[in-house]
Amino acid sequence: MELVVPAPLAEAQIERLRELALAAFALGGCSGLARCDFFVEPDGSVLLNEINTMPGFTETSVYAKLWEASGIAYADLCDRLVGLALERHERARSFEF
Repeated sequence: MELVVPAPLAEAQIERLRELALAAFALGGCSGLARCDFFVEPDGSVLLNEINTMPGFTETSVYAKLWEASGIAYADLCDRLVGLALERHERARSFEF
């Protein structure tokens, strides 16, 4: 596998990938972390291949590399994910049954 970040795609394709990834994440009821994998067809159309709800999570994993390329360091990513988990826990604790 060759990881090329950012992918050599047109801005319109990148925006479409973002839209599809956000929609898939929400429709899948995901929270915290996930990685959406896509196929880009020769005609430029994009297709969702899978939602990986527990991607590899080391400093050398694709997930971490993608965030790093967007300007978020691994340690900062870990801090943000822990913060999201704590927020989710507090929301769940506030429910009355």
